[in-house]
This record gives sequence, structure tokens and C-alpha cells, in this order.
Amino acid sequence: MIERADQMILNYVSKAADAAHGVLSPEQRVDFARRLRARIEEERRAGDGAGDVARLLARFGDPVLLVEREARRLAQAAPVPAGAGASGEEATAAHPRIRDDVPEDRRELGMPFAGLRRAAMSVANPMVTEGSDARIAVKRHPREAAALVVLAVAALLVPFDLAPVAIFQVPVIAWAAGSVMVMASGAWALRDRLIGVCAPLLGYTAGGLIVGGLRVGGEPGLGAFVVEFFNASGVMFMVGTGVGVAWLAYRLVDQE
Repeated sequence: MIERADQMILNYVSKAADAAHGVLSPEQRVDFARRLRARIEEERRAGDGAGDVARLLARFGDPVLLVEREARRLAQAAPVPAGAGASGEEATAAHPRIRDDVPEDRRELGMPFAGLRRAAMSVANPMVTEGSDARIAVKRHPREAAALVVLAVAALLVPFDLAPVAIFQVPVIAWAAGSVMVMASGAWALRDRLIGVCAPLLGYTAGGLIVGGLRVGGEPGLGAFVVEFFNASGVMFMVGTGVGVAWLAYRLVDQE
């Protein structure tokens, strides 16, 4: 597990170094890669798991944006006179800047639904969303994106009256496969994975009970309730799956 985490860091630094080709000079590129690796290790601390490292690298964001930030810093840095001490900008540039270095008033921490706004805008200009582009998220997390597609397919299969496989309905099989993929991922926190996986089940059971009970109304008998439950549970499963997929997608994009 530690070897996998180290390989993730190495791949991230290599992407940043590749992005620096033609943007930074060879000396600047080597120095930038060295400082980036040191900053990652400094932030890593005791988080040796692959999931911990994935979340840490998500905080750093797109390597291309780090290179652009470094290029702007170098372009704006004034030469230091001989014998003078290091400037404040150079002192803070000992390691490449990441999003956590941005002042709080610029991170929209106090704004309600700021993260949701960024996620909604993630398919637009990545510069507006601080590099949080949905395309970048899919590129960096292909397995997670595939899991979301499988869950969405499970919901879309509900209206089709497909023959069951053994005793299992096809949408249930697709949901189970997508759930395994989600739970095996380290890109999401455990709470987010449980929300994404359990939302369809909650929609199916609780939604079916509530909506089915309302539809029955004053009609007596358990049979009428069972009929209405199954009529409503499929739709509520689709709604729950949509909520779970939207939440997982939001959390995935919000990490970038």
C-alpha cells in the first residue's frame, strides 16, 4: 500500500515536470520538481495510505496550474540586490503554492454552497473554478468515473422489463457492481462512499414505503399497499441513484 502511495506521488511530480517543459528553464524545472516533491512529503506527514495520498494530491490540484502559478511567480519576482535578504515572496516560495495557501477570503469558505457552485461550474471555464474542471476529474479518476457510469446505468435500466439473472434483477446487479467499484476507491472519504451507495437503497425502501402508502390512501388491505410499493419503489430507486451519483460527482470534482 505504501509502495502504491509513493508511486502516486512520483507520477504526480512527473506530470508536473512534463507540464513545465517549455514553460520553465531546465534549471527552474528541476528546482520546481524538487520543491514540489518536498512540499508533498511535508504535507503528507503520517498519511501513508493510497487514499490519504489521493486526497492530498487532490488538494494540490492540476499540475499544469501549479506550473503556471510558478511561472507567474518567477516572472513577477524582482532581482534581489547583492547582500540583501530574501524577500517575503521568495521566502514563501520555498515550496510551490497550493490552493490551501490562498487566503481564506479568496477561498469562499464563508459563502454558503460555495463548493456546490464550483461543482456546478466545473464544466465551464476551469480558471473560474480554480482549475476544478470535470474533465480533469475524469482524467485523473477514470475508475471512479466508470463507477458513476455503472450506477447511472443501473438506474436507467429500471424502466425496462429485463429478464432476471438467476433470482437477481439486472438493475440490482448493475447497482451492486457500481457499489463495489465505489467502495473500493480511495478517492472518496468513507462517508461519501456510503452516501453514494446507500442513497438508491434508501430511495427504494423509504421512498417506496412513503409514496406507496400515500398512493394507497384509504384502500384497505396489504395487497393494495404491496402493489403501490412496487409501483413507486422503482422510480424512487432511480431518484436515489441520481442523488447518490450527483453527490459522488460533486465530491470528486470538489477535490480538484
